[in-house]
Amino acid sequence: MSLTVQQSLQAARQQLAQMLPASEASLEAQILLMHILQVNRAWLLAHTTDAVPETALKDFTHLLQRRLQGEPVAYILGYREFFGLKLTVTSDTLIPRPDTETLVEAALQKIALPMRVLDLGTGTGAIALAIAHHAPQSQVTAVDASEGALKVAEINRHSLQLANVSLLHSHWFSQLADQRFDLIVSNPPYIEADDQHLTQGDLRFEPLSALAAGADGLADIRQIIAQAPDYLNHGGWLLLEHGYNQAEAVQDIYQRAGFQHIQTLRDLGDNPRVTLAQWL
Repeated sequence: MSLTVQQSLQAARQQLAQMLPASEASLEAQILLMHILQVNRAWLLAHTTDAVPETALKDFTHLLQRRLQGEPVAYILGYREFFGLKLTVTSDTLIPRPDTETLVEAALQKIALPMRVLDLGTGTGAIALAIAHHAPQSQVTAVDASEGALKVAEINRHSLQLANVSLLHSHWFSQLADQRFDLIVSNPPYIEADDQHLTQGDLRFEPLSALAAGADGLADIRQIIAQAPDYLNHGGWLLLEHGYNQAEAVQDIYQRAGFQHIQTLRDLGDNPRVTLAQWL
């Protein structure tokens, strides 16, 4: 017996509501069905009484089971929207999150003239590609220690046709000898290694090396801040995303390293999320 669009969504919503708030369960059910049927939300709402083809219903059920096992929607779909760009994502990369758009916005505000920009730990390429797309006069270098992540970033660079982005296999600054940049950005690992959240929700499926950074979560941030002056032009800026409770510690690390004009910005949830400073 076939099910209608409305019946399919209702059944999925009821199952998802066991692990998600009702509003999220409803949205995710719609997202998964839209993906299978290759339609938009307006079509879905206008065709509630249409029957869902048997093959599509089977595929929808398969995706639903993956989600019920905890797999993030972005990995199930294979993409995520970020800063207006559609990006391929895989289990080799972190899933781009809205909080990180704060970092991109801050970077774009610093770009007035053509600049050389460096994105450390690029993952999907989200930050680098968003900056390159909105500041086409700049040249962006994006590095990552994961070859798997770089392959995903290259897929996204190619699909977005951004010629002003170059990708490099490098652990932070290791392969950037003698290069200087006007702006360095990074969303490095900043979760404490023993944080219980690493074993919960979407984080269980994301690469641990891109999430955790030592006992206090600041190991990579310390390394980046310590080494950045060797790669920044005079007057250049370093912008780092960090945990909601790490702003004061990050400001202190910047200050001890000799950076000036230190400032922390808040994300969409009003949490301290990005700290930037200038090297003079």
